[in-house]
Amino acid sequence: MTTELHPKLLTDLRAGFAGEVITPGGPGYDENRTVFNAMIDRHPRVIAQCESPADVAAAIAFGRENELEIAVRAGGHAVTGVSVNDDLVIDLRRMNAVVVDPEAGTARVGGGAVMADLDRACQPYGLATTGGRDSSTGVAGLTLGGGSGWLERRYGLACDNLLAATLVTAEGELVTADEDRHPELFWALHGGGGNFGVVTQLTFRLHELPHFTLAMLLWPPEAGPAVLGRYLDFMGTAPDEVGGGFVYLTGPPEPFVPAGLVGGLTAAVLLTYAGGEAAAREVFAPMLGHGHTGEMIAELPYADVQCMLDDPPGERNYWSAEYLHDFPGEAAELFCARAAEMVCPSASIHVVFPMGGAVARGPADFPVPWRVAPWAVHPFGVWEDPADDARGIAWARGVREDMVPWSIGAVYLNFIGDEGPDRVAAGLGTGNARRLAAVKSAYDPENVFHLNHNIVPA
Repeated sequence: MTTELHPKLLTDLRAGFAGEVITPGGPGYDENRTVFNAMIDRHPRVIAQCESPADVAAAIAFGRENELEIAVRAGGHAVTGVSVNDDLVIDLRRMNAVVVDPEAGTARVGGGAVMADLDRACQPYGLATTGGRDSSTGVAGLTLGGGSGWLERRYGLACDNLLAATLVTAEGELVTADEDRHPELFWALHGGGGNFGVVTQLTFRLHELPHFTLAMLLWPPEAGPAVLGRYLDFMGTAPDEVGGGFVYLTGPPEPFVPAGLVGGLTAAVLLTYAGGEAAAREVFAPMLGHGHTGEMIAELPYADVQCMLDDPPGERNYWSAEYLHDFPGEAAELFCARAAEMVCPSASIHVVFPMGGAVARGPADFPVPWRVAPWAVHPFGVWEDPADDARGIAWARGVREDMVPWSIGAVYLNFIGDEGPDRVAAGLGTGNARRLAAVKSAYDPENVFHLNHNIVPA
């Protein structure tokens, strides 16, 4: 049971606070304590919905003065639910404005914006930058963890396109970091997560993307091993404009899905192309002649594609990942065999993502050591029934265990939950540990912001 704070303390917080302070029993409390993963059921003593950096500073000060643990929320997508706790939640969702400068090719993005805010603002100008694969993902959390998405092979990770970030530190100081100002902090924000303060604005480099093409090719599950082999060969020589993945999923009730696959396990190849449909069909040709039974190929606005594959909110989630230096036949066989253990029907996906391209060519200095891997395996579990929890978790863990012999060790931390400090160290790069700890010590020496893949101050 959540212990309520003394009314006088809340009155003091509300004084001069431009946003809204929500407490247990008040309007909107249950709605605003809910995060993406329905496994998470926490009851904060106060939710501070901020309108400005001044509100953020006031909320941090309030939390520290009253010895409250602080959680920071934007998209609320972290599988561990770390954006909500039982004390104080700093909720940034009101700070979601996006300002696009088409002449400069940049966008200024509020710390509470989600991918839909950014993608929709850029679409009228035919511009985009790498974002997540779900439109309700928070831009800040995605980027600070590195930022993987459909455009990464063409334009690099989200953090590779980060030009500046403004944050409120644990001491309430408003700091802007870029290549010239606070350069060590700027470096740490490229993969170091939310360890250094509350990010209230990000500035991104944008890229011209007037056309974008999506293809979904479907097969019965028993065809999966052969199709995966062809897909691996195809992506080995595909141009950087091609993204996507090989996926096992539940066949959706769409017109292009054969009736026999709807609601059942389905093997699929998802192909994206940073360009028009005619060019995409030429590039996709090697994958189009292997007997697929369902097909959808269309040129669509990128922002629309970003919404098409959204995972349903309010369901139960468990994910993990391994990044591989190779994907030989033995690994492919193990991967396909595990697909039968996935909860189905459900929104779960059993996916291999191709890396390479601009990801591999990106700055080697950033604390994202997993960028060197050519392949990523990502069991992404999403289901409705709590009775499926044990099965779904065992499947995801089993996929990861199978891939360990080919793992590079490093892992994208946004793709995993709480898997221990060794995995955090691997995700950040063991060679970066001392440098990151020094940055943490400079900007958050008391580890106020620790509800994340935490970096302990030096």
